Amino acid sequence: MVASEDLPRSGGTAGPLDPDDLPDGLVVADRDGLVVTFNRAAARLTGISPRAALGRPLAEALPLEDLDGRRWWELTDPYGGLAIRTRQPERNLLLPGSGREVLVSASYLRRGRGGPLHTLVVALRGTEARRRTERAHAELIATVAHELRSPLTSVKGFTATLLNKWERFTDGQKRVMLETVNADADRVTRLIAELLDISRIDAGRLEVRKQVVDLGAAVHRQVDGKVAAGLPPERFDIRLAEDLPQQWADPDKVDQVLANLLENAVRHGEGTVTIEVTPAKEIVEPASWEHPGTPPRIVEGTAVTVSDEGSGIPEESMPRVFTRFWRGSKRGGTGLGLYIVKGIVEAHGGTIRIDRAPGGGARFRFILPAGVPDFMV
Repeated sequence: MVASEDLPRSGGTAGPLDPDDLPDGLVVADRDGLVVTFNRAAARLTGISPRAALGRPLAEALPLEDLDGRRWWELTDPYGGLAIRTRQPERNLLLPGSGREVLVSASYLRRGRGGPLHTLVVALRGTEARRRTERAHAELIATVAHELRSPLTSVKGFTATLLNKWERFTDGQKRVMLETVNADADRVTRLIAELLDISRIDAGRLEVRKQVVDLGAAVHRQVDGKVAAGLPPERFDIRLAEDLPQQWADPDKVDQVLANLLENAVRHGEGTVTIEVTPAKEIVEPASWEHPGTPPRIVEGTAVTVSDEGSGIPEESMPRVFTRFWRGSKRGGTGLGLYIVKGIVEAHGGTIRIDRAPGGGARFRFILPAGVPDFMV
């Protein structure tokens, strides 16, 4: 029996694996149920010293309970239970007295099928990642419920009023109420679309249907929409470079990215909103969804920059801009738009970043790779 800190460390890829090199907790018990390995991660997760655990019966060295307070090793009985068991699925268990929670799974190593248990391997993981995921889901549900309540209340209220008192309203009043219902229905539709996009981004299943896209025309189309909605034309300055490369992208997704960035600049920024479209060739770090260890790559394509002249975003807040629920001000919004923008750009193989504009405001710049997509080659 040795503590994991006493095991020799391997100097290369060959040789025995040091249990302390494992990211998860590892506890191993022999055929008699005595602990023979208790690595550093297990000590960190449980607060139990390897020296105190080694050589002791597993049930004493690692006294786990389920959420109903039942002793786990007595309940599962790995040494005296069914001889056909080979593993224990992951469970959330407690360490009595300490209040610590750990995720526990186990493998039963037997001599032949149905033979006696000669080694019990227990893996321990912390619950922090699961809790963060649960909190994110709870926050998403709360945000959606809050955002849906207002438009649905409006739709229900105006619809009920029109049904009950139709004859009392003039045609002009009816039109105003129906336009309000229509606008609120569009708001609900947009929110549902955002939720679907988030689900696909998180699952790595965001579909991108590429075709040739005129980014200059897309920018003009989005700006024209803002002007038609009542913003003065002089609020926008469009700068298109000549000799832009042929751009392949999903036109609907590009419109979604531009719409979000322009809305962000108009809602949270001030002064002139400048949109620049230029050729670009940059070294890009791996995207968040790519495999760890993926080297940087060169992206050659088209860059679109959207900047304003407002107060900008504080330096300490910039790393959080593309996370869920980040809001630059209290001027409304779900805080999901920029998270979706980043997901769409990265799904195209591009990159997006934020910094401070020359005029003092925020500047968002994204690059989409040009050239014919792989499926066309």
